[in-house]
Amino acid sequence: MASVLVVEDDQFVRSALIRHLTDATHTVRSVGTALEALREVAHFRFDVVILDLGLPDLDGSEALKMLRGITDVPVIVATARDDETEIVRLLNAGADDYLTKPFSVAHLSARMAAVLRRARSGSAEAPPSTVLRVGGLTVDPLRRQAELDGVRLDLTRREFDLLAFLAGRPGVVVPRKELLAEVWQQSYGDDQTIDVHLSWLRRKLGETAARPRYLHTLRGVGVKLEPPGGEPPR
Repeated sequence: MASVLVVEDDQFVRSALIRHLTDATHTVRSVGTALEALREVAHFRFDVVILDLGLPDLDGSEALKMLRGITDVPVIVATARDDETEIVRLLNAGADDYLTKPFSVAHLSARMAAVLRRARSGSAEAPPSTVLRVGGLTVDPLRRQAELDGVRLDLTRREFDLLAFLAGRPGVVVPRKELLAEVWQQSYGDDQTIDVHLSWLRRKLGETAARPRYLHTLRGVGVKLEPPGGEPPR
């Protein structure tokens, strides 16, 4: 079972996808615009996104770029465009797979299964087994779980990756360029991507940029995570 976001403005196609995915025991949320999709991935954790390109407010290829700025959730593009150059461009822009419309339920199921296998295999290889503790913050990379003062934190995949990376280096100022390279796997990018994720992470940690407890930004230098009140990392 997977958590799926369907981004499709055609109500008939959307309803058919929801019905099929629900029958296959997946948990489904659906939206009809790119901006709604961005809000969804910012507030909920998904295993895969099925993204239509012909959206009313924003072309799906632009939506894909914006999604990639805030999440690394696997994205399957559903498109009526069968031009090879366009498909290659979409894959290079961050799509994990694509389906050319019209497609069958069986084809969608097979593509979803393959994408989910790759995503779960990759996340299973990466994390170390050591539980990280910084003040009242506990981060378990192996189980991909984080708690603050014993309360489980509901983090997106990218938020967790950012928190775990910083928690593994408590008190160390990490340059933004290093965060982009290690957390986003990008050699360059917009600092706003980091700022947005830090803002969401601060909210979930119960703090703000003006009144930080764990996350501290050094303007023009980088970001560090350290326990509040000078308490040493455990």
